[in-house]
Amino acid sequence: MAKAVRKKAEESEGLKIGANPLPISFAQFSKNPVVGTMFLVIIGISALYVDIRSTFNKQIDGQGSKIEKLEGKVDILQDAVRRCDSSLSSATTKLSTLNQLGKIQNIK
Repeated sequence: MAKAVRKKAEESEGLKIGANPLPISFAQFSKNPVVGTMFLVIIGISALYVDIRSTFNKQIDGQGSKIEKLEGKVDILQDAVRRCDSSLSSATTKLSTLNQLGKIQNIK
């Protein structure tokens, strides 16, 4: 077991594998800091883009449910307006009939 670990350590020394998880090392960054900074800026912008896309998707879903609720309210109000219109036309017809028969006086 110790021989296998030692053998892997020797192989990794030959490959010069470091513990740096970033694709750019400090030496490369110090040689060309503009490129390194641009790399970090691109990563930051990408993260913000993904975040704002998920936010927009959540807003779209929320607006969809809100639209459905408002459409239900519009339907209820349209029915109420139809009933009021029917009542108004009925009352207007009755008043004109009574006015023509002379049962009520004209309102000036």
